[in-house]
Amino acid sequence: MSGNKISILQDLVFFFYQIFILRRWFHRNPKQKYQKIPSHHGLHQAQDLSHHTVMFNVEGALLKSNTLFPYFMLVAFEAGGVLRSFFLFILYPFISLMSYEMGLKTMVLLSFFGVKNERFRAGKSVLPKYFLEEVGLEMFEVLKRGGKRVAVSDLPQVMIDGFLRDYLEIEVVIGREMKMIGGYYLGIMEEKKKHEFDFGKLIQEEKLSSGHVIGITSFTFPSHRSLFSQFCQEIYFVRNSDKKSWQTLPRNQYPKPLIFHDGRLAIKPTPLNTLALFMWAPFAAALAAARLVAGLNLPYALAIPFLAFSGLRLTLTVNNQIDLIYTDQKKGCLFVCNHRTLLDPLYISYALRKKSIKAVTYSLSRLSELLAPIKTVRLTRDRVQDGEAMERLLSQGDLVVCPEGTTCREPYLLRFSPLFAEISDVIVPVAIDSHATFFYGTTASGFKAFDPIFFLLDPYPSYTVRLLDLVSGGGSSTCQDHDDGKTKFEVANHVQHEIGKALGFECTNLTRRDKYLILAGNNGVINKT
Repeated sequence: MSGNKISILQDLVFFFYQIFILRRWFHRNPKQKYQKIPSHHGLHQAQDLSHHTVMFNVEGALLKSNTLFPYFMLVAFEAGGVLRSFFLFILYPFISLMSYEMGLKTMVLLSFFGVKNERFRAGKSVLPKYFLEEVGLEMFEVLKRGGKRVAVSDLPQVMIDGFLRDYLEIEVVIGREMKMIGGYYLGIMEEKKKHEFDFGKLIQEEKLSSGHVIGITSFTFPSHRSLFSQFCQEIYFVRNSDKKSWQTLPRNQYPKPLIFHDGRLAIKPTPLNTLALFMWAPFAAALAAARLVAGLNLPYALAIPFLAFSGLRLTLTVNNQIDLIYTDQKKGCLFVCNHRTLLDPLYISYALRKKSIKAVTYSLSRLSELLAPIKTVRLTRDRVQDGEAMERLLSQGDLVVCPEGTTCREPYLLRFSPLFAEISDVIVPVAIDSHATFFYGTTASGFKAFDPIFFLLDPYPSYTVRLLDLVSGGGSSTCQDHDDGKTKFEVANHVQHEIGKALGFECTNLTRRDKYLILAGNNGVINKT
């Protein structure tokens, strides 16, 4: 009797061994190698991968963090609004208790349901910044040596395609497609079986199955192991303990620099950051209202102490030469600054304690014009008319000009329009930098009328204003970059270079048009509402 029990037990052990071990791990190409990929040897010491295809899992092998919640929170907040993001946050503890696939489907549903396909630009304008900040340097160096790179992900294709193709220059990106009806997302991804079928079809089309394919995946994300086993001759597994020791990919090693990005959130919305954000929201609304009322109605002598007490920070550095401007000059002073937010001219006015300063703008909303405590004049983009308007304003007093024509959040300067160099003999370059805690005070595809309000919602928004050495307009030849030998271009380039040097920013030839084409898909024409 006992012998029969032992025999039955042995049969059961052998049966489960066949089902869960042999069938799972050995039903593959007999030439495949399965090994872990530590951070100090293995693939990192491989001499040449240029003739191989490297296929990797995005969530498990490229990004340092395993949690996907921040990326869906960004989609929910930027594409769906505050209520949708709050609903996702409230349900996240329950999502954490679900299986990986069910939790993923739930976050996709909450983030995408009812979002219009044509208006969804978060995948190209918002998410790349946060994905890049999670890329592991060690893994990126491996991928950089591959002849061809294939990215595999469980995330929707619209979330990862822009980040991987545009910024990491990955040739093949395989994510999951979203179902739509009438141009609106249903919040439902294609089934995994269809995804795997499309994956295999694409692999055949790319002719990767005939070459030597190296797979890199993770123990944490097992969903693609069967696919890797079909097409890879070697498979390496990334351990979570290794990812914790990875360095973050430095900005100066991005294959394509991140100059433009959109979205209101200035922090990565992890669960803890999101909790802090929603806890701050009621206080932020009251504080922003108080700041707005004080800034619009109180004289500078009272407004500045109140705003400083409320958390706004302003640091001013003034060169001694500034006093020379008003001694011999009949016209006002021309302040030429880089553009960080719509509040740049206002902060210069506060720094100098002069409400008589005027500013020229391109796409300022009507609401912002009405609320501005200083006079603003809208330009027409006609060189002759704009030049005459600026000369007329300068003859009446001080004038602030932002020749970039649009804001830039990152440490870069866009090309300076040379129009300002034609209207004044003396120019004061102003180097401006700002810092936001929770919200960015700029947008390319959203409602620009709310830009100053979002900046005021931050608990400790800060500005740094530096008045640099005077520059002579109309006859400067001190520029490093000459454009057709025209003095006005030389002056514009010189002012851009001086501001960039003071801030530690990199000068570029990119323009306002380039920014809006990348972030909003238009040429920068914004509704004047």
